[in-house]
Amino acid sequence: MLQAFLLGLVAFIGKCDLATGTNMIQRPIVLGPIVGLILGDFQTGIVVGATLELAFLGQYSVGAFIPPNVFVGGVLGTAFAITTGKGAEIAFTMAFPIALLAQAVDNVIFSIVRPFMGKLADKYAEKGNARAITIIHMGTGFITCTALFLITFFGFSLGSSQMQAIVNAIPKVITNGLSIACSLLPGVGFAMLARMIMNKEVVPFFFLGFVLSAYFKVPVVGIAIIGVITVFLRVNFNDNNNLVTEGGYDEDEDF
Repeated sequence: MLQAFLLGLVAFIGKCDLATGTNMIQRPIVLGPIVGLILGDFQTGIVVGATLELAFLGQYSVGAFIPPNVFVGGVLGTAFAITTGKGAEIAFTMAFPIALLAQAVDNVIFSIVRPFMGKLADKYAEKGNARAITIIHMGTGFITCTALFLITFFGFSLGSSQMQAIVNAIPKVITNGLSIACSLLPGVGFAMLARMIMNKEVVPFFFLGFVLSAYFKVPVVGIAIIGVITVFLRVNFNDNNNLVTEGGYDEDEDF
């Protein structure tokens, strides 16, 4: 019960990332090791968290898009991987369905709870009650975080022992297939991220990094350093024209 509470607290804190300046504490690569510490297997927490991070790499909320819930999926996926002893394959198997379930809860909160709280805030805004608006704003975030806490808490409490039996009943052919999918999904995560950022100016640098790694055996850290140097060579940080995006909007305009 204590472990379930602590895991729920991890998901709660992960969601609070949006209230603390988007410092990326929500990502599986951060939450995974914490889950490992709670469950007594720090090394597996690191490995599974890093592996899930690759799969969820392109899952970011942009505009009105609500991606699969990385917090709950990452926490429970890592937790079940540790408790069942089946590694990253089971983490992938559980993380995505759980993330989609938590996403459905997020959608309900965004479509029903938040509009209601917004109208309530408008009512107090007309009266000039700034304190009430602040309470409503913080309360709305607390409701969302609490919902994810409850999903994680009950998911782990009810599912850990039952999940062991389910995993043991999975045929070997399916487990082998999941192992292959586990190897492919990091590539899918990178592909999803590439679709978001790729354009004609970026593509040459993408293939340059590939060539440096595949043919010249340059370590990833070395490629990253070359990338940073390239940015400083190509970008004039004192030029206001750099603030204009491809669509022609500058930093003062809304999306």
